[in-house]
Amino acid sequence: MELDYSAVLPFLPVFFKGAWVTIQLSAASLVLGLLLGIIGGLCKTTSITPLVYVANFYTWIFRGTPLLVQLFILYFGLPQFGIRLEPFQAGILGMALNTGAYATEIVRSGLQAVDKGQMEAAVSLGMSKPVAMLRVIGPQATRVIIPPLVNQFIMTIKNSSMVSLVTITELFRTGETVITSTFRSFEVYSIIAVMYLVMTSILMVVAKRLEKGLSAYDRA
Repeated sequence: MELDYSAVLPFLPVFFKGAWVTIQLSAASLVLGLLLGIIGGLCKTTSITPLVYVANFYTWIFRGTPLLVQLFILYFGLPQFGIRLEPFQAGILGMALNTGAYATEIVRSGLQAVDKGQMEAAVSLGMSKPVAMLRVIGPQATRVIIPPLVNQFIMTIKNSSMVSLVTITELFRTGETVITSTFRSFEVYSIIAVMYLVMTSILMVVAKRLEKGLSAYDRA
């Protein structure tokens, strides 16, 4: 069978609609996941033991089980207990919790990479620990965590294809429906691959600009 994109090109608006759903889903998941990661990373580096235990338990659960299983528990399992989530809600929550678990370890490693003397010096200058964390430790840790955090965000965007299994019509599920109409599997999947590549490439470009901006700020 020869390649024939002419049968698929009329469906481009449908692909773009699915890609927009993927972008919305991924953006919401990344924001919530980053927030969870910051909270979890701070909990893991605190001296308050119960918070450390809670953060450790959270990362153990969500890093140790597949994202697909987590999505299925949220969407198909929770109704057994009277908790019903809309597909989009289950998708965002599942991806955010999973991303947050990995982001927690990234933030933790970034905070611990900053020399402890930095905090001591900031406190000796009269700063409170929260202010020192925000103004001294945070900026230094950010430079460390950006590269691995971007990698995790890229993984989140690619993993968004799994939410198609909880009936969300995002990019991948859209492609599946187009295949049933055109029977052009290679053409459809190649278009999907290009769209995912564009989305992840944009994220990488933004991350590189952010890194350069931070480096320029340091030199200034």
